[in-house]
Amino acid sequence: MPPDPLASDAFDRTERPVSPWADAWRRLRRNRMALASLVIIALYGLLCLAAPVLPIHPYAEQVVAHENLPPSFRPAGQLMLAARGTYLQELRAAENRAELTADEQAELTGMARAIRTDPVHRRHYWLGTDELGRDMLSRLLYGGRISILIGLVGTLTSMLLGIALGSIAGYAGGTLDNLIMRFVDIMYGLPYMLLVIIMMALFGRNILNLFVAVALISWLTLCRVVRGQVISLKHAEFVEAARSMGASPARIIFRHLTPNTLGVIVVFSTLMVPQFIMTESFLSFLGLGVSAPLASWGSLVAEGAGVMSLYPWQLLGPAIAMTVFLFAMNFLGDGLRDALDPQGRRGGPS
Repeated sequence: MPPDPLASDAFDRTERPVSPWADAWRRLRRNRMALASLVIIALYGLLCLAAPVLPIHPYAEQVVAHENLPPSFRPAGQLMLAARGTYLQELRAAENRAELTADEQAELTGMARAIRTDPVHRRHYWLGTDELGRDMLSRLLYGGRISILIGLVGTLTSMLLGIALGSIAGYAGGTLDNLIMRFVDIMYGLPYMLLVIIMMALFGRNILNLFVAVALISWLTLCRVVRGQVISLKHAEFVEAARSMGASPARIIFRHLTPNTLGVIVVFSTLMVPQFIMTESFLSFLGLGVSAPLASWGSLVAEGAGVMSLYPWQLLGPAIAMTVFLFAMNFLGDGLRDALDPQGRRGGPS
């Protein structure tokens, strides 16, 4: 007879057993801040992935006549005409003239005619343009793809190397553990930013070198965390049972020990993505990030900081987008920590 999937509690009530992951998801759904952060992150991901098919202008296309246009729902041509008319009126007032000259009126009339006939001037720039007339919304979405991809590459690298080396070191112990951890200590002692600057200067600014730079030390902390978890679990009863049944060390490590550390790994990984994005932003601010025409949130912030007093939208757009994403990742990481470790919750929702 197959076992009854329903279990009875002390009051003889039948209950279906709940897996730890289902229970964690139930706890996470009760945390409104973490759930809202998850929705925001998913929205960011969808918008950035769908950027090539969205009705936005090419991120690298330059329209010099549309340079430094402010955010607006009005067509670019109307903004150009209004800005030029305002400038000519200010010039007229400064020269104490009663009205515009014939040449100035002809210029405005010619601009109005060109705007009506040229479809380029009917474009809409909801977040404005930069100094080369490029659409800030388009550059923001494509820059988000680069920044989020760098965060994911650093996280995946840390997971692959950190889990593998940390699990092996924690389970094997002895000489192998000492060798791996001393290598980790040496890597920690290297001047990371100096190495990255030297590497980017020698091999050039491109996406591949940036990925390698981020991956250099991304796995070190997770390796230590996983090692500590494995050391605390390797003498547990389920490990002894697997060992007594003849399971190989590799099977014990990757089929029994590693899955039991996934809660810590998931939480730690969500908190590492913002760290890698901030690292890339710092490199871009130093001029060592992605090269034109590509952009990232960090490079957009660096460009906007230079003209923030004249054209603040060029800084506010990427800065707000990056800040909201980083806050969402941190709130989601806190929510996952509370959901996966209910005993260690710090006042979170139950």
